Amino acid sequence: MSNLVKNIIRFILFILVQVFVLNQIPPLHHLINPYIYFLFILWLPFKTGRIALMFMALLTGLALDYFTKTPGLHAAPCVLIAYLRPFLINILITQEGTEANYEEPSIKSMGFGSYFVYVTVLTFMHHAFLFLLEALQFAGVWYFLGKTLLSVAISLFLILITELLFVRKQKFRTNTA
Repeated sequence: MSNLVKNIIRFILFILVQVFVLNQIPPLHHLINPYIYFLFILWLPFKTGRIALMFMALLTGLALDYFTKTPGLHAAPCVLIAYLRPFLINILITQEGTEANYEEPSIKSMGFGSYFVYVTVLTFMHHAFLFLLEALQFAGVWYFLGKTLLSVAISLFLILITELLFVRKQKFRTNTA
């Protein structure tokens, strides 16, 4: 299956799961809101250009905004994590190492520790920016931090379950030319 078809299927699947499953779960005391739709952005290939990455993130956020009737609320955090993603990847792995031998970020390509840091940092940035935009204030700092940390914890749990359920087959490419 080509990368384009695979990513289109992922995009549709993540948006549908977010809209029709996760958004239907009532928030627990308005603190826990699980989100995994942005995993589409995190799983895009290493070689995706920054402009293309940010454009796909914008489309992902706008697609969810369309279903939730919140114009721009999800698009802004998606573009933020798409902007930060290449910097974080460059910090966590060497340019000539893993990125040249695997197509996309995963536990297999980055190692569990680096992948977990990658997912955790971008999940935290996404959620913190989303909840900040949602409230447009830091008035309840403890409420904001509690909501962010609890939602990040639940989202990370769901992301790890997704990683275990949907094993992405990646081949180690020995000829990188």
